[in-house]
Amino acid sequence: MKKTLTLCLLLISPLSMALDIGATPPSCYVVDFAKETPLSLSRSGRVVYVDFWASWCAPCAKSMPFLNELHHTFASQGLDIIGINVDDNKADGVTFLDKVPVVFSVASNPDGQCASAFGVQTMPSSYLIDKKGKIRYIELGFFSENKDTIRQNVEKLLAEPR
Repeated sequence: MKKTLTLCLLLISPLSMALDIGATPPSCYVVDFAKETPLSLSRSGRVVYVDFWASWCAPCAKSMPFLNELHHTFASQGLDIIGINVDDNKADGVTFLDKVPVVFSVASNPDGQCASAFGVQTMPSSYLIDKKGKIRYIELGFFSENKDTIRQNVEKLLAEPR
């Protein structure tokens, strides 16, 4: 009985709930930071880079300028970047963005459901979704040495047919 209970707890742990490559991203509720309106993560026919971040996350501050570069380079080719703030207090996210401004869409996740549905385990956590709505690449954390790989993955997905 004890072994069965332990196995069940392991199977429902957050680690087992993380999304994998090839999965369809969950439908979740996020709110546009500026407009205070619902923002959909589903973008039919576009490549979507979903980035979960927090104000207290030092690597997030380093990743935002890179995401701005990606936006400037690839938005006109079909890339949408959506940064989802996971702070409990939206004001913390706003203060962060005052210091590290971004040019892409930013949303809050008021109830934390979206980060849970994605199985986010570290900050930042990024999911690159192809034009057909499948997760193709996952980046946990942010490491400067991975910039070229991320850029190549974006280019590869943008070149694929719809």
